[in-house]
Amino acid sequence: MSKNFIAACFLMVVANVAAEEKKGVPYAVPERCRLDVKWPKGKSNFSTVVWFHGGGLTSGERHFIPIDDSIAQVAANYRLLGQKGLTNGVECIRDAAAAVAWTLENIAKYGGDPKKVYVSGMSAGGYLAMMVGMAPQYLKERGHDIHELAGLAPISGQATKHFSVRKFFGDNEPQFLPKIDELAPLRWCSANIPPIVSICGQEPWEWKCRSEENRLLISSCIALGHGKASFVSLPYCDHARTYTAGVPYVEMFVMGRIPDELQMGKRQ
Repeated sequence: MSKNFIAACFLMVVANVAAEEKKGVPYAVPERCRLDVKWPKGKSNFSTVVWFHGGGLTSGERHFIPIDDSIAQVAANYRLLGQKGLTNGVECIRDAAAAVAWTLENIAKYGGDPKKVYVSGMSAGGYLAMMVGMAPQYLKERGHDIHELAGLAPISGQATKHFSVRKFFGDNEPQFLPKIDELAPLRWCSANIPPIVSICGQEPWEWKCRSEENRLLISSCIALGHGKASFVSLPYCDHARTYTAGVPYVEMFVMGRIPDELQMGKRQ
């Protein structure tokens, strides 16, 4: 492992950019469908990260992540399974797609470039980021296309069908029995999805099977001809620590600074 690679793992660029915020913006009809926007004051044509929180699709709240303030953020809530009678995980994905569509349609009002919108999230949020950015039907329902996205940066997102989606559909088989259907990001591997970096903790510390299935997702995309698919393994990180260690890679991805060792054909 090169010294440059080790240094890149801890790279955080400090630009001292003043930021403005707007909170509680509705992006869809359901009460929980609200988002917060944070953008660099007095700047234009900046990149934006749409961030989805974790919590197994049953809990969690929107929040900004610690990345450079020269990058705008849209932190979105989405409806949660088990709350207000919601049992269909497809609706969680549709909410996420609606938040991304809102960003594509509105970020220019804040000075952002709609061609520089990235989608990211942690755990359940990573699953949503992949489903919205890989399965074309969800953005299509909102009048948009996955190719409008600049990139995807899921952190420890489930690449098989999410266990909570399965549970609320009445699937009582073991949680770690992999299911791959239209609600699994792995189903949508392709050479034609947006640029993607999958960020996971290192096995065996990471959530069971999470790193392995994401390696398969990236390897499958590469095998199918994708030229901008990368995988990051965070040494000794369990599921919780993956957030802290993984967020800097989201920033590096947006800024085009993912280390060479992680690019096509150079992965560890």
